[in-house]
Amino acid sequence: MKFEDLLLEIGGFGRFQILILAMLCLPRINLPMHFLLHNFLAATPSHHCAIPHQEAFVNLTTEEVLLISIPRKPDGTFSSCEMFSQPQFHLLLNSSLPPENKSIIQHCQHGWVYDHSQFTSTISTQWDLVCEQRGLNQATATFFFIGVTMGAMMFGYLSDRFGRKTMLQLSLVCSVVFGMLSAASVSYRMLAITRTLTGVALSGLSLIVLPLGMEWVDIQHRTFTGILSSIFWSVGNMLLALAAYLVREWHWLLVAVTGPCLLSILCVWWVPESARWLIAKGKVKQAHRHLLRCARMNGRKDFAQLSDFLLLCQALTRMATDKNMRGSYSYISLFRTPVLRKISLCSGVVWFGVAFSYYGMSLNLTGFGLSIYLSQFVFGIIEIPAKMVMYVLVNRVGRRLSQAWTLILTGVCIGANIVIPKPFTSLRSVVAIMGKGFSEAAFTTVFLYTSELYPTIVRQNGMGYTSFLARLGGALAPLVFLLDEVWRSLPEVTYCGVAVCSGAVAFLLPETLHARLPEGIEDIE
Repeated sequence: MKFEDLLLEIGGFGRFQILILAMLCLPRINLPMHFLLHNFLAATPSHHCAIPHQEAFVNLTTEEVLLISIPRKPDGTFSSCEMFSQPQFHLLLNSSLPPENKSIIQHCQHGWVYDHSQFTSTISTQWDLVCEQRGLNQATATFFFIGVTMGAMMFGYLSDRFGRKTMLQLSLVCSVVFGMLSAASVSYRMLAITRTLTGVALSGLSLIVLPLGMEWVDIQHRTFTGILSSIFWSVGNMLLALAAYLVREWHWLLVAVTGPCLLSILCVWWVPESARWLIAKGKVKQAHRHLLRCARMNGRKDFAQLSDFLLLCQALTRMATDKNMRGSYSYISLFRTPVLRKISLCSGVVWFGVAFSYYGMSLNLTGFGLSIYLSQFVFGIIEIPAKMVMYVLVNRVGRRLSQAWTLILTGVCIGANIVIPKPFTSLRSVVAIMGKGFSEAAFTTVFLYTSELYPTIVRQNGMGYTSFLARLGGALAPLVFLLDEVWRSLPEVTYCGVAVCSGAVAFLLPETLHARLPEGIEDIE
C-alpha cells in the first residue's frame, strides 16, 4: 500500500489540508520581503560631495553653491562623486565655461550630502556606500544569497534527518534572531554577517514550506497547491512595497519585515509533521495519530478500521525500500549517462537563466517613470495573472515551449528597454512590467518542468543541483549592476543575453506533457 492510497482513505484535499496551507501561507509571504529587501535597504538616493565651509557662501543660492563647487556630467547634472578643490566663481558668469584647470577636479574629500526626501536613511547613507564603495552596497544582496545557497545545502539534509516541522521552526526562530541583529547592526561588517546568516535561516523556509504542504495533498491537487503557494510569494512582494512606503528608516524596515516571522512561529506550531516522513523514519504511531486527526477533520471517521498497523507497516516497508534505492545515487549520477547528462546540463543552464534574469529585473526598479514603491507593487501584482496563465498554458502547449518562450520573451523585454529612449517612461514601464510577468512565468514553469524531467530515484538530487545553480544566479545578479561603469547598458545587455540563451537551451530538453514520470534512469535512456 502506497502513502497516496492512505491519503485517499483520509481525504487527499479536505478541510485539514486547506487549514495546513492557510497556516503555511504566512511563512511563504515572509520570503520575498527579505529576498527583495535590497531594493529599499540599500537604495541610493541622489547625492553630491559635501562642500566645506558652505556657510561662507551666504550670498549664494544652493544652486549657485553647487555650480561653483561640483562639476557637471555630460548630461548636465551635477556629479555625485567629484568636486572642485577650489570654488570656480567664474562659472557664476557663464556656467557653460570649463573649469580653469582640470586638475582641480578631485574625488569627494569631506563625505556626501544625500537627498532624504524619499528615504530617511539606508545602508548607503549610513556608511557612505557610494562611488568607490558602491560595490559593497551591491555585495550586500550577494552576501544574502550566498547565505541562502549555504542554507539550502544544510536544511535539505537536516529536514530529511530531523523532520520538516522541526527544521521549519528552527528556521523561523533563527530568521527572527538574525533579522533583529541585522536591524541592530552598528557597522557594515556586522550587517554583512547577519544578513548572510539571515539568508541561511530563510533558506529553510523556502525549502521546507512547499514540500511540507504538498506531502499532505493528493496527487490531483499538487499542481494547484504549488501555484497557490507561489501566489503567496507575490502577495509578499506587494506587502514589501507597502512596508517600505510606510517605514523609510532602514533599521525599522528590517524590524517590520522580520516581525511577521514571530506570527509564523505560532502558525507553524499547529501544523503537523509530515506523516510521509514519519512513516519513512519508522515513527508509525506518531504518523497514525496525525492521520487519524486528518481523517476526523475531513469527515472520514471510518479510517481507524481501514488503516490498521499492518497497512502502515507495509507503507513503511515500501518507502524505506524506495529510500534505500535512492541512497545508491548521488549528484555524480546526474552526469553518468548520455540523456540524463544532457538533461542535467540543459536544466542547470535554464535554472541559472531563470533566477539570474528574475532577480536582475526585481532588483532594478528605477528608470521606468514610476516611484520605487509603485514599481515594487506593480512588479508583484503582475506575477499573479502570470502564474494563472501558466497554470493553463503548460497543459495546453506543453512544458518545453512554455519554458523556452517565457525566457526568450523576458530577454526581449529587457533588450527593448535598452533601445527605448529614457523620456518614453510610460512605454518603458509597460515593457518592464511585461518582462517581469514573463520572468515570473518562467520561474513558475521551471519548478513543475524540472520535477518531471528527472527519474524518481535521482529527482531530489536533480532538484538540489538545479536549486544550487538558481541561487548562484541570484547571488551574481546584483553584482552585474556594477558593469554600468564599463558601459551604461552593459547590465541590461547581460541580463538580456543570459535570458535569451537559456531560453534557447530549453528547446533541447524533452517534452513531458502527458508523459509518464520516469522511475529509473533506464526509463529516459
